[in-house]
Amino acid sequence: MSEVTIWVDADACPNPVKEMIFRAADRKSIKAIFVANQLIRIPPSPYLSCIRVEQGFDVADDYIVNHLNAGDLVITADIPLAADAVGKEASVINPRGERYGKNNIGQALSMRNFMDELRGSGVQTGGPAGYSQTDKHKFAQSFDSWLAKV
Repeated sequence: MSEVTIWVDADACPNPVKEMIFRAADRKSIKAIFVANQLIRIPPSPYLSCIRVEQGFDVADDYIVNHLNAGDLVITADIPLAADAVGKEASVINPRGERYGKNNIGQALSMRNFMDELRGSGVQTGGPAGYSQTDKHKFAQSFDSWLAKV
């Protein structure tokens, strides 16, 4: 595999996930780019950088999609961004450890759109559960699996 980049949709990325990425980027000498519309603090490292984009709907997502390459990893909880990244042959992991690929992104996108329609019609769907230790461990397993292939 040629040189890959880890792209992080950083605005809503949980801190434990960011910390795992910081350590892994240095340990494996892999470039990790955190894209956000606010300042994200990252430790000094030749492998870590932060791109601050303008405020606006999907600005960070668009930046990531326009700059990623096939084989890169995108870390995001945003299903439309995940779908676009899968379409460009990137690997995708959400912060809860779920991996997205050609075999499951369509279903995830359909469910996301369905829930969005429910909310739009006034149905209270509730938000996602808080980020848990189980989520952290599932992310670590998925991320380590991807790293082992690099």
